[in-house]
Formats: sequence, C-alpha cells, structure tokens
Amino acid sequence: MKKIDRIFAAIFCVFVLAAAVGCGGGAPPEKKAENAADFATIKDDLGREVTLAKKPERIVVTSASFLEPLHAVGGDVVGRPDSKTLPDWAKDKTSIGRVYNVDLEKLLACAPDLVIANKGMNEKLLESLEINKIPTIVVDMKNYGEVKNEVRIFSQVTGEKEKGEALIKSMDEKIKAIADRLPKEKRRVAILHSTAQGLSVQLETSIAGSTAKMLGFENVASGMSPLENNPDSAPYSIETLVEQNPEILFVTSMGKIDEVKRGMDNTIALNPAWQTIPAIKNGKMYYLSQERFLLSPGIEYPAAVEEMAKQVYPELFK
Repeated sequence: MKKIDRIFAAIFCVFVLAAAVGCGGGAPPEKKAENAADFATIKDDLGREVTLAKKPERIVVTSASFLEPLHAVGGDVVGRPDSKTLPDWAKDKTSIGRVYNVDLEKLLACAPDLVIANKGMNEKLLESLEINKIPTIVVDMKNYGEVKNEVRIFSQVTGEKEKGEALIKSMDEKIKAIADRLPKEKRRVAILHSTAQGLSVQLETSIAGSTAKMLGFENVASGMSPLENNPDSAPYSIETLVEQNPEILFVTSMGKIDEVKRGMDNTIALNPAWQTIPAIKNGKMYYLSQERFLLSPGIEYPAAVEEMAKQVYPELFK
C-alpha cells in the first residue's frame, strides 16, 4: 500500500506542477514578452521620455537638417519640410510645408508612427499629435555637441546604435585632423551675425561659435549675456567690440555674401572706431556660408570646421 501511495503522490505532484506552469507559472514569460514589446525609450531635448512600442516605419521630420543624420543611421521618411537643400533621396517625399509653418493636415495625411520635431519651432504641434496618439520626439540640433546627441537618438529610432557610434567617431576624427593642422596659437575671434535689423554677436553655443571652439579659437564674446529671444547671440555694440580687440572677425548672414559684404563695408565706413580693431586693420574679416553656418551642418560639421579653418589659414589647405 505504501508503494501505491507513493505512486499516486508522484502523479498528483505532476498534475500540480502542470497546473502551475499553465497559470501562475506562465506569468513571468508573459511579463518578459510585454517588456520586449517596447522597441526603445528615448529622452528628447525637452526632457520627455518617449517610448516606442515598435520600430517606426513611417517617420515624418519637421526640419530638413534631420534628414541626412537619420538616413546615415538607416532611417527613411514619408514626410519632410520644404527646403532648398534637400538630399536627392528625400526630394520625392511628401511635403508638409516649411519648418516654421508646418501644415498639420498634410503631416497627419502621411499617417506617421513617429514625428521628429524641431525644438523652438514646432512645440505647438505636440498637443494635436498627442490627441492623434502619434509619438513625437523634439530635438535641437545646432552646435556640434547637439548633433552628436541627435545622431545617438536617431540611431535608437532605427535600432542601429553601432552605426551611430561609428558615425560620431568618424566625425570626431575628421575634426581633430583639421584642428591638428592649425598652429598652436590662441587667436581671438569675434563672430557677427548680420540681418536687416542690424548686428548681433554669436556665442559659443551657436553654430559658428561651436566651430570656432573646436579649432581652438578664443571667442571674445564668451561670458556675455545672451539676448532674451536668442540664447545663442549677445547684443552688439562697436564700443564693446573695440574693447574686446579681436584679431579675426567672422560674419554670418542669411543674405548673399556679396550683398552682406557691401552692407558691412558701409557700416565700417560710417564709424572710424572700426579701424582701431586689429581684425579690420589687418584685413582679417571673413564671411561664412549660410549653408553651413546659418542652418545646422548636421553630420557635415567636419566640412564647416574645414571651411572656417581655410578662411584663416588657406595655405594649409591647398
């Protein structure tokens, strides 16, 4: 009898174990599957954590500067803004208007499963996109540090983190190679931005300021208080510029370089104080292209660094 009891007890244990696997014992695998369903959780430049349940297949970007970095890490888009500088592969994609005036109806017609929006211009879209249950990542991509951060975010979106790190390493190496060719001397520079409303001074957080810093130039505007409506610029005054005594002047502008030069020549001619500045006395004023210094050069930052370096040291880049 004892032997029979032991056999029944063993059979009973087998049934209990099977029941546990079918009910309570099955819970851990389900939980694991639920966690695995989240493709990525991304922290954007508004400090928001955005969870993507799966790899996005229909991405819309609101800034043309996002196109090349996204594409470089394996991404594609179904919608993009209008721009004069679109890469060939994006020209036949659906237009959603201009970056500063996105057409929400056109954007929604793209049926996106992710929108990548430009910080400072497109936050007003967030409420509508949230109502339509469309995940949105807000990013800022001006200076080089921000570009590297966005490459990492985009590589999370595409699931190609290794491509992102390889791209960053390549850009770092190219920039270092350019900077290493320059003489090891501190050059005091000022960066002016010219508009129809007048002049402002570019800080280190601007595109040109970021580029100058990578080349080892000393921005005389470092530490100045930024403008209230533009954290990358500071107020201009000829008195302050004379006091700062820059050896080199860079000028950025939205207009054509020839027209900007004529405007700057008139400004300089009207005030003799300009002639006391070493950069003016020695003919060291250079005009930077708007393609690389007004709009973010993105993953072309090494080309922007080389452009600025060649302006000052053309003999080193023949």
